Amino acid sequence: MADIAIAGAGVMGRLLAWQLACGGHRVRVVDPAGGPAEPGAAGFTAAGMLSPLAEQANAEPEVVALGWRSLALWPGIASALGQPGLVKTDGSLLLAHGCDGGAAQRVLARLGGAAEPLNDAALQMLEPELAPDLKAWWLPGEGQVLPHELLLAFAQRAPCVDWHWGRRALAVHPHRVELDDGRRLDADLVIDTRGLGAKPAMPTLRGVRGEILWLHAPGVVLNRPVRLLHPRHRVYLVPRPGDVIVVGASEVESEDRSPVSLRSAVELMAAAHSVLPALAEARIVHMDTQLRPALPDHRPRIEHQRGLLRINGLFRHGWLLAPALAEKALQHV
Repeated sequence: MADIAIAGAGVMGRLLAWQLACGGHRVRVVDPAGGPAEPGAAGFTAAGMLSPLAEQANAEPEVVALGWRSLALWPGIASALGQPGLVKTDGSLLLAHGCDGGAAQRVLARLGGAAEPLNDAALQMLEPELAPDLKAWWLPGEGQVLPHELLLAFAQRAPCVDWHWGRRALAVHPHRVELDDGRRLDADLVIDTRGLGAKPAMPTLRGVRGEILWLHAPGVVLNRPVRLLHPRHRVYLVPRPGDVIVVGASEVESEDRSPVSLRSAVELMAAAHSVLPALAEARIVHMDTQLRPALPDHRPRIEHQRGLLRINGLFRHGWLLAPALAEKALQHV
């Protein structure tokens, strides 16, 4: 049995804490959030899309391969947590308005023919409430997770983990974490999953802004995630329980953590309405922004030395990559 200290309780930190604790290790986790449900980590703001096929249009092959591996791992993780419904793999849709057909063809070319074109009848059968004049392509095998519920499940079902909520890791060293209250945690292995909190140790990290809206739309049916090719954003709509549809843009190159801007809100809502006309009477119940940690090459990085393991740079792929990265990182130790 090893004594392990984890700095950072985002997606990676909680997943690793749960896996290592289930493996019989002593695990302590440090995070500045006030508790497991406080939305401090970027994973709370994410839509939770599992879309390795769509990511082929922009991401490196390494990211895509890790995404497919994670997609295979997620159902088993949810089942082990006793909540298989937190992961769905019903495929997703890529959509475009007729005027954006050229942009759609460029994206489809990068997907290598893996996206299947749908005619109007096939689209209406899959998603009857989508606007009828959309061009659509089916992305088989893709899915989604429920971020809030999974983050809570990892924290609540990890056996005997010692959670140090409300404590910030000021410095992370091999075998040692220094806390903001003057204490230190000594361990056989320290795992640094702090995201942007690790910037002093990884100075090339930068934050990439994500903006998201929650719409409460009783009676509006959306069965799976959809992406709209938009002139300014890659806009996505993701269904959630309780008649909620999450609308977001994948990335904005800014480290600004201020509230959602008027322009972004208008553009996101207009794009969502153009895809799902029935959203006209939906109510905006939540808006949020978050910064995702990215490295210059937009690839995740695993760094290992004796007594210290760092995992960072997940960019906007936290939920997509976490299980595969955890599997790969633990092979180092």
